Amino acid sequence: MALPLLDANGWSLDDVPDQSGRTVVVTGANSGLGYHATRAFARKGADVVMACRSLERGERARDDLADAVPADRLAVERLDLADLESVQSFVERFEADHTELHVLCNNAGIMAIPRRETADGFEYQFGVNHLGHFALTGGLLDRLRATEGETRVVTQSSGLHANGEIQFDDLQFEDEYGEWTAYAQSKLANVLFAYELDRRLDAAGSDVASLACHPGYADTNLQRRGPELRGSRLRLWGMQAANALFAQSARRGALPMLYAATSPELTGGEYVGPGGIANLRGAPEVQASSDRSYDEALARRLWPVSEELTGVEYEFGDAVTAE
Repeated sequence: MALPLLDANGWSLDDVPDQSGRTVVVTGANSGLGYHATRAFARKGADVVMACRSLERGERARDDLADAVPADRLAVERLDLADLESVQSFVERFEADHTELHVLCNNAGIMAIPRRETADGFEYQFGVNHLGHFALTGGLLDRLRATEGETRVVTQSSGLHANGEIQFDDLQFEDEYGEWTAYAQSKLANVLFAYELDRRLDAAGSDVASLACHPGYADTNLQRRGPELRGSRLRLWGMQAANALFAQSARRGALPMLYAATSPELTGGEYVGPGGIANLRGAPEVQASSDRSYDEALARRLWPVSEELTGVEYEFGDAVTAE
């Protein structure tokens, strides 16, 4: 049985503001945090594009949500963040079908898996968690900037970003691979990206805000993927037991992302996570990320590397210059 919630009076799903008339993209929307964020957005009136690697799983999730939200508020689109051609195809379809985008939730991710490579030859965790979302955000940025009023990009990180370093001499871990080291690097890259994007948007006078968040310790499929890929039944049992004993639900884990995406108190550049014990569970709040994540020189160094690897160049105008 899961531990009791200690902050029942904190910010909750009921506090998500009305989202009527707004369009939201959620990556990894078919399960876990993305599924519950999708449900919350749609229940509050948003039209949600469920960006999923598997159309079958996405459509099944949409059908499961039919009892809670009107079906016409949900659209399933294929998006494989491990394939830059799939990212570009998603962007093209979105632009053809939608004139506005109010919130982009860069939520999908992979954690601590055996080394493998994306379709473009990137280490999988760095490729999916950071580069795929970097390319997606760059592709959708014109829609975000053209939409009237404030719009937001929310990038999901992890508390384990604090263990991360950006290993520029071996970004793809071709020399020596550590599954948790690679995961931490990708999650640090998420926060560096979120902050640098917000700085560049602000310098360009844009109304788009960029924020980072983390779910604490939430019971999702994320923890199961690594043991399943290894065929380690013992590790899988251990992870399932830990989730049952210590994790908060995925529904609760989605709250920081929803708070970052919708709270009128936030303006951009914030890092949101659960405010309970050890920041692993509880109601969302603005928190401090790691010292390294605030290193602007590091973020500026990562930016052109990400552009070169993805082939996606961001245009901010003359107000922002590369360093």
